[in-house]
Amino acid sequence: MTDRFAIILAAGKGTRMKSPRPKVLHEIGGRSMLAWSVALAKDLGCKRTVVVVGPDMPQLSEAAAKLVGGENVAVQREQLGTANAVDAARGQLAGADGDAIVLYADTPLIPQEAGERAFKALADGASICVLGFKAKLPNRYGRLVTAGDGALEAIVEANDASEAQLKIELANSGVMAGPAKLMFELLKDVKNDNAKGEFYLTDLVGLARGRGRGLKAAVALCEERDVQGVNSQVELAQVERVFQDGMRERMMVAGVTLPAPETVHFSHDTKIAAGVTVEQNVVFAPGVSVESGAIIRAFSHLEGAKVSEGAFVGPYARLRPGAVIGRDAHIGNFVEVKNVTVGEGAKANHLSYLGDGEIGAGANIGAGTIFCNYDGFFKYRTVVGANAFVGSNSSLVAPVTIGAGGYVGSGSVIVEDVAPDALAIGRGRQVGKDGWAKAFRDEKSAAKKAGKKPPGAV
Repeated sequence: MTDRFAIILAAGKGTRMKSPRPKVLHEIGGRSMLAWSVALAKDLGCKRTVVVVGPDMPQLSEAAAKLVGGENVAVQREQLGTANAVDAARGQLAGADGDAIVLYADTPLIPQEAGERAFKALADGASICVLGFKAKLPNRYGRLVTAGDGALEAIVEANDASEAQLKIELANSGVMAGPAKLMFELLKDVKNDNAKGEFYLTDLVGLARGRGRGLKAAVALCEERDVQGVNSQVELAQVERVFQDGMRERMMVAGVTLPAPETVHFSHDTKIAAGVTVEQNVVFAPGVSVESGAIIRAFSHLEGAKVSEGAFVGPYARLRPGAVIGRDAHIGNFVEVKNVTVGEGAKANHLSYLGDGEIGAGANIGAGTIFCNYDGFFKYRTVVGANAFVGSNSSLVAPVTIGAGGYVGSGSVIVEDVAPDALAIGRGRQVGKDGWAKAFRDEKSAAKKAGKKPPGAV
């Protein structure tokens, strides 16, 4: 197969976002728009991916370097148009022998299939291929002018289009593919004699046709939603909605039960098996997998967590990174789990914080239990053995181990290990004073009636 390369344009300032964060680092489905484009290039099998950034964009340059390597970050010194931006990658792709695709970091949802269609058009003999779509409201898009045989003759920007050309429904997505050597050769001839005075990448179509020698351009079709770009916070939300709707549909088609799908939010890498039920208002942040038969109840938030077959989570539960919920385990309302492996059939049904540790199979964690895992400087582990029972309102001060089958009395503060099958009680002895409460009420009532406040009262 011909080698493939990708050039991702990310140099736009994104002023309409009105955000201190670079536009393309804003997220869709828990992944930055730039990372979406890099992932697409990887899925397309690109041998090398170059990200083009603007000058004085250290945050973006650093993020791009982490994704593709610093040697693959190019700088567009002046914003002189898309052709100028692609030309900034000339040094990184010098001598590249293969086909290149130009992607836009603010257009995050392009499916792999669309990119494959563009490369296939090149394999079938096209010199340049452009992704095009039929726009519902095409006014702001460049138009794709095609011949009777469907070949692409030219791309005309909306500002430069004639009245007849503005009636064309086929719109330009901006994504273009072609042999790398040919594209960089044609870039030398691009002029800026247009309404904006910029160097347009779209001119490569006309330049290729003008050279003859059998060079021709083609259009690969995609859906408008696939190439929806982001230039503002409103458009960011619109693209997020497109992503979420797509994920919800794919989940339900795959056998996931969503009684109120419009209220469930997924991330780009959420993995849920058939036979799972996800109730209303659940959020899946990145890094979550859920096995068949599990139930995620309403208003739960999961991130970086694994939920095993048949487990119950929620309602109002929070699973943080490192949470592994075992088969048939129960994590109930207002329980937070962080970096804890919960064994098969174990239960923590109410109002607990479980951070850094391990809970054995069949163990029971009573309401209000806290794993005291942090001393202000370091984190420590709590281990609760299989079939152990921790009474309500207990504080387990890590590092500490509750042995298998051990019991912790309610209201205890446990600072030492508990032996298997032992009972540990760590609380003050209860003292009863007959008549004290009545005497206290009588004394305070009399003082209040007399207008006498005790020291410190306000």
